[in-house]
Amino acid sequence: MKAAIMIGQGAMILFMTLISSAVSTAATVSGSEAAVVTADETSFSCIRDMTPVRHFYVDNLLGDIEGTLAAANSPEGAIYPTGSVVQLVPTEVMVKREPGTSPATSDWEFFELEVNESGSTIAKRGFVDVMNRFDGNCFTCHVPAKEKWDFICESGHGCEPIPINHKMTGALQRSDPRCGETALESGDTMALIKLKTMVIIGMTKKWLEDLF
Repeated sequence: MKAAIMIGQGAMILFMTLISSAVSTAATVSGSEAAVVTADETSFSCIRDMTPVRHFYVDNLLGDIEGTLAAANSPEGAIYPTGSVVQLVPTEVMVKREPGTSPATSDWEFFELEVNESGSTIAKRGFVDVMNRFDGNCFTCHVPAKEKWDFICESGHGCEPIPINHKMTGALQRSDPRCGETALESGDTMALIKLKTMVIIGMTKKWLEDLF
């Protein structure tokens, strides 16, 4: 009888130990899922230090680059994990914030940056009201790709074509001043000149519209 009681007590201790371990593990996982995404000026540096995917770059501020790459490379579309960073040009970036932060944008926060040799300065940030330098609303541009591409615009994702081509975006990536030396290819200089001209024309047009 005494032996049976001791065995029963031992089983109970083992059971409680297993329960405690399971609760601890669950808490750790839950804490990981609830991790806060810190996105500030130090979060954005040389675009070419990120991981290239076709014509854009990705990263993950929480370290889950594998999850971000899996979503970016999914032929059927996928939801990007929290902390994902998606960037086409040095001055514009999307960051996947904590679940529930902005249901309208699937938790994507949009940033407009000013960049130079010293680093990045956040000029604008937000969810549905950030305008880019071409006076386009970032959220509105990405809405057509909400299903099934998690708001990521690429050819065939339903978004309206942007006014610059891959040669221009590539030239901007290769001339990111935060990277130190440029890595320009043949034709990049002319692409950058064309892009600068487009920006000047766009700014002039907006100025005239506001004036009259």
